[in-house]
Amino acid sequence: MALFRRILSLGRRARMEQEIEAELREHMAMCVDDNMAQGMSRKEAERDARTRFGSPVSTRERVSAEDAALGLESLWHDVRGALRVFRKSPGFAFVVVATLTLGIGANTAIFELLDAVRLRTLPIASPGELVAIRIVGGNRGFGVNESPFSDFTVPMWQEVKAHHDPLSGVFAWRANGVQVGNPGQTREVNGLEVSGSFFNVLGIAPVQGRLIGPQDETGCQITRVVASYSFWKSQMNFAPITANSTIVVEGKTVQVLGVTPPSFFGMVVGDRFDLAYPTCTPPNPARQNFVYSVMGRLKPGWSIQRTSEYFNALSPGLFAATAPEGYSAEDIKTFTSFRLGAYPAGAGVSYLREQYNSSLEILLAITGLVLLIACANLANLMLARASGKKREVAIRMSLGASRGRLLRQILLESALLAACGATLGAAIAQPLSRGLVNSLDTSQNTIHLTIAPDWRVLLFAAAVATATCVIFAMLPAFRSTNAEPLTSLKSGQRGVVGNRERFSMQRAMVITQIAVSMVLLVGALLFVRSYSNLLTLNPGIRESGITVAYLDFYSAHIKPENLADYKRQLVDEVRAIPGIDNAAASTNIPLSGSTWGHEVEVGATSGPSRFTYASPSFFATLGIPLIEGRNFTERDTNDAPLVVIVNQAFVRRYVNVGSPLGVQVRVRPEPDYPARTYQIVGVVPDTKYSDFRESPQVQAFVPLAQLPVPVTAQGPGMAMLIASRDSAGAQLAVRQVLDERHPGMEMQLSDFQQGILDHLVGDRMMARLSGFFGILAALLVVVGLHGILSYFVAQRRSEIGIRMALGASRGRVVAAMLRNACIMLAAGLVAGTALALFASRGVSTLLFGLKPWDPGTLIGAAALLAAVTIAASLVPSMRAANVNPIDSLRAE
Repeated sequence: MALFRRILSLGRRARMEQEIEAELREHMAMCVDDNMAQGMSRKEAERDARTRFGSPVSTRERVSAEDAALGLESLWHDVRGALRVFRKSPGFAFVVVATLTLGIGANTAIFELLDAVRLRTLPIASPGELVAIRIVGGNRGFGVNESPFSDFTVPMWQEVKAHHDPLSGVFAWRANGVQVGNPGQTREVNGLEVSGSFFNVLGIAPVQGRLIGPQDETGCQITRVVASYSFWKSQMNFAPITANSTIVVEGKTVQVLGVTPPSFFGMVVGDRFDLAYPTCTPPNPARQNFVYSVMGRLKPGWSIQRTSEYFNALSPGLFAATAPEGYSAEDIKTFTSFRLGAYPAGAGVSYLREQYNSSLEILLAITGLVLLIACANLANLMLARASGKKREVAIRMSLGASRGRLLRQILLESALLAACGATLGAAIAQPLSRGLVNSLDTSQNTIHLTIAPDWRVLLFAAAVATATCVIFAMLPAFRSTNAEPLTSLKSGQRGVVGNRERFSMQRAMVITQIAVSMVLLVGALLFVRSYSNLLTLNPGIRESGITVAYLDFYSAHIKPENLADYKRQLVDEVRAIPGIDNAAASTNIPLSGSTWGHEVEVGATSGPSRFTYASPSFFATLGIPLIEGRNFTERDTNDAPLVVIVNQAFVRRYVNVGSPLGVQVRVRPEPDYPARTYQIVGVVPDTKYSDFRESPQVQAFVPLAQLPVPVTAQGPGMAMLIASRDSAGAQLAVRQVLDERHPGMEMQLSDFQQGILDHLVGDRMMARLSGFFGILAALLVVVGLHGILSYFVAQRRSEIGIRMALGASRGRVVAAMLRNACIMLAAGLVAGTALALFASRGVSTLLFGLKPWDPGTLIGAAALLAAVTIAASLVPSMRAANVNPIDSLRAE
């Protein structure tokens, strides 16, 4: 109870110190009386008592250390002392806190984004039990793949649904856009097709109504849906869900069963669904179409490895039973060789994880290096400040203050600054993370990512704050308290003639800053030049003035046998619009990321080739010239000889000698694509096919009118490329004309060039952020070098004055200071170049048109650092040359 009362009395320090001093005086008086009783004079008795008790300050500290409450009071006293110091030096405190806020905030922002993309689990029950069943190593492009996460055909899903002993529940899902709204006013929203067990296995409870169950898998027409919370809020205005709740989906009125919780966004991190609807099993599912992702929840006692072994053993029979028809024996052998495995799925799946994981890790390393430079700057600042306070520390130690107490006080000041920086850094991390997410949005896609601090983010911020405190505070603190009081008092404020070794640590920190900045500048230049290479790359096709149009005329109810003529009519109508230079239909839009291919045989050579089915005006619309042969014509139909135009890469790979014109190209059979033999009638230059980064792909172009009849009859939709001088004006004109002539047609129009730039958004982010942090690093080097040289001048003022008094010219003084700067620069550049060459190997996959050891980049970074180093050294050097020898000698 006594200790509790002492703790409650914290803050009344004056009274407690008075009590301690009174007790000490009483003990001192008793000691003096005993000495006088032994025959000493009062003066001798008092001197002996003081010798026995020692310094009153030390005695009070020993008493405080032995009392827990007084120890806390002492700590509180140190805190108040640190706050007084900050009030007396607001500029110093502001610089330190601002630097740490930006450094810790940037690191925490990148980590928060990395946490949201890769580390955070789905908002479901027991996410650690969720596993994904996938083809080991992927299906290597076999069949038709709807998305990177689609590993299952419908028959494969049915097999796993019937045989999943390790799993207490299993479900299938896929993301798919659906049209919502009345005809003519529809808009596409994110759909989520799910099996009946989806919500039950995930443990998702409805906010309103009920969720999809096995009883809802009744047919292949969407008749009931479940709304996401965001869709319910924005589109249904929180309307209560009843048996009469309906919306229009795909032109039909469907029932809304319920609403999911606000935290559940679906299975794709970075995206969110709007409407979920049940899967169906069509009578004759396409066995070559990989459409579903399959997941399940592990039963107790089953590990992922054991589950993988189970599905591996199940695979031979499963793939044999679900093999597609229409493929060659070799392709079927490839299909039946696939094996299934189990993988952790508690974090869901993510396009962001696939595209930006490496970029985020590199950005985290970059921000960490920037923080390291900032810490070196702060450490130099603290060392300079500690040198200025050395006399104060010496006096306090002479009066009896212990080294431990002084060390604690200095470290406490640094800890308070680090805590303030970490708190403010964590506060700005969230808007910074949201800004990064917004920078990844494109004209066609918005990223939906929950950015919120969790225990990992807070722990990371605390760890970074602790590390920064240790880096920039420990050395100055130990250096301040390790000095001998007598030496410090004798030296006073005089110069440090002949004592240059005391600056070795500051020099080492500046060299470290230059080396780390070299790494950052090399990285920045690599990413900026890589992005510039992508922007200036000629893909071999026209980019500007091209409009991409996706047309859906389902509501027109065109008969299958009339679809081909209807599509040709649409192309002619668009081409006839004033302001339109040309238009063409195609099965594949270049540089959109999608691909289509067939296995081909040319003589004795066989292999894959990318295929595009296009109308005769395709090459003219995209500005692709013919090198040899002829273009397609309207007479190239299924009733005429089959023809193909190939690119130069195709010729190099499959046509060994002579002219390729007239060479026969056999296409292996696939479902809906029977074996066919085409004759090469033309050659075009190599162009980029699906991605800027890829090397020239083997490509073949076939007239759209020579698509196999079963394919031609599929789907009332088409993709069109429209050439004009003004893409925005062309989009308005096309939409107006088609709306008038074809009411109810759904159109999605976009600028082709903007779509290309959207695919480079990751490269743009890396170029901008690495460039920003590279410039910031260079500025920090300027500040650090300027500060340390100014400190050198201030501390060596007497030495410089003596040298000038002995005949040293101003030019020699400036040269000496610049020589010191150049020595540090050279050491930093050597170390930085070695580190940059080592670190750049990890970013080689993110570069385009550059090697990680690009000489121009290394020379450019070194030249930039040299320039800023010389610029930062000039002012302190000129200040040193202006030292007045008389004033320096008087001060000495």
